[in-house]
Amino acid sequence: MVKYTEDNIQSLDWKEHIRMRPGMYIGKLGDGSSPDDGIYVLLKEVLDNCIDEHVMGFGSDIEIKLDDNTVTVRDYGRGIPLGKVVDCVSKINTGGKYDSRAFKKSVGLNGVGTKAVNALSTRFKVSAVRDNKEKTAVFERGNILNDGKIVKSEDRNGTQIQFTPDETIFKDFNFRTEIIEAQLWNYAYLNAGLKLRFNGKVIVSKNGLLDLLEKKTAKETLRYPVIYLKGDDIEIALTHSNSYGEQYYSFVNGQNTIQGGTHLAAFREAFVKVVRDHFGKNFDARDVRSSVFAAVSVRIEEPVFESQTKTKLGSSTISKDGPTLRTFLNDFLSKELDNFLHRNTDIAQAMLKRIQQSERERKDMAGIRKLANKRAKKANIHNKKLRDCRVHYNDVKKDEEARLNSTIFITEGDSASGSLTKARDVQSQAVFSLRGKPLNCYGLTKKVVYQNEEFNLLQHALNIEESLDDLRYNRIVIATDADVDGMHIRLLLLTFFLQFFPEVVRNGHLFILETPLFRVRDKKTTYYCYSEQEKLDAVEKLRGKAEITRFKGLGEISPIEFEDFIGQDIRLEKVIFDEETDLDSILTYYMGKNTPQRQEFIIENLRAEIDRLNAEVALKESEATELIDV
Repeated sequence: MVKYTEDNIQSLDWKEHIRMRPGMYIGKLGDGSSPDDGIYVLLKEVLDNCIDEHVMGFGSDIEIKLDDNTVTVRDYGRGIPLGKVVDCVSKINTGGKYDSRAFKKSVGLNGVGTKAVNALSTRFKVSAVRDNKEKTAVFERGNILNDGKIVKSEDRNGTQIQFTPDETIFKDFNFRTEIIEAQLWNYAYLNAGLKLRFNGKVIVSKNGLLDLLEKKTAKETLRYPVIYLKGDDIEIALTHSNSYGEQYYSFVNGQNTIQGGTHLAAFREAFVKVVRDHFGKNFDARDVRSSVFAAVSVRIEEPVFESQTKTKLGSSTISKDGPTLRTFLNDFLSKELDNFLHRNTDIAQAMLKRIQQSERERKDMAGIRKLANKRAKKANIHNKKLRDCRVHYNDVKKDEEARLNSTIFITEGDSASGSLTKARDVQSQAVFSLRGKPLNCYGLTKKVVYQNEEFNLLQHALNIEESLDDLRYNRIVIATDADVDGMHIRLLLLTFFLQFFPEVVRNGHLFILETPLFRVRDKKTTYYCYSEQEKLDAVEKLRGKAEITRFKGLGEISPIEFEDFIGQDIRLEKVIFDEETDLDSILTYYMGKNTPQRQEFIIENLRAEIDRLNAEVALKESEATELIDV
């Protein structure tokens, strides 16, 4: 029995707590392959301070350099007051943003940001220049190494921070320039005219959120030109597209609130009301918002977010004594959007036609959906396609962490689903079993897809038939065999989500399960290997005396082994929606009826792969010959 005494009570200093519980401060750690990985949150915390300086009217240039996983950020704002440089980056709950006179509409209000960067970096250097004087300090994992004296300087005012994330916390991490560039573009869109210089490239936007929407989609997919509205502390760009679902980019004080929040909810509500009032028709809200494509940015005083990573706004008012966000958004749209539609009747008519089209499609689907739901309930009871879990993402009464862990594995075949079902955590993991290959739904209508039993049952299981608001699982994981058939099924499922439910992907809910390809073992040790190189490394560790098993399908992996692969060490690859990509062109190429083009592509790449393998064999033979000669 474990004793509980005074010796069990610990008091951690600021850096120890951050390093022990980094998730509280920066969310998930990751390895740099996903935009929400911790290393990009570290960069964001530094950049937020630079942006706040710019918003307050100080500095219109920010320099960002990436050199071998070391990041340097230099702004030309006022610079940290020299006597407080060390305190601002190493004393928790210390900063200038508690004083609303200095930072009225800042995003960083908790005095935590740069302290987390400091504590989670192997090396952290801060320099501040003010009025021809400079102060520099250097830290290692939050511990100060060099507290420099204030010296004379001819440099421009501002602050420079350089950090290298700690590789003992961020395992095998690498910054990806394309993810950083996307991060910087968001700052540029929200601060028209601000120049962000990244490794020699200048990132700047002249037209704010208008540029964002125009860059994120092909013009031919839009039903009418982007409507751009701007006022005090608010900026909105919106249009309707030919795609399914709703697509939003939301921001608060320059922070990309990827999970939305009260401001986005207020916009969605106000938009419906203004459209109804303008056209004098009581449209269903779903028809008004169907296929809407919008960006919303607001600036408010002392925002309250639902976590330190600031991805969802919780504030209900624009300022301490100001109106609610609902009133603020409604008043703004009631005036500006209504006036715009009166002045631009051609755009108003295009909007009306798109809403009416959505209305017709919804009504046509009503009978089909009713019949499909009956079939789905019956199939779930009798065929047991869904092995459900106990905690769901849409259960607001449950703990937030438990809801975020809710996962559904989509797999094919009885053997694979059987192994997953026996190995899963019944509290948070569900299993949905497909029967054979699903339909290639590219180019089909929702009506046809609803009539397809497999996709109908899958929609019902996920609870996304009408809206993503009631999604039952936070993580939707495609779990297919690592062979040609498995890859084909994966493509068919990706096509289904990208065409009909792209918001599932955009909101970060879709993943691919990585399972080991090989088991390498001797009598004492077992290695599970996810690549050919890992297999070779394992064989070398066992000094060649190894039994190698190639897993051809998920059904060959025992439930006991599966517990390791879908537990704490689960490897999930998030499906990231690249906004620069023309989705329709990609789906047409890979899933359309252009078989000769795809065949040519496969043959060309197969030849290149054969040449590469032949070169590797020749090199190994040459090395073996040299070894024999020696």
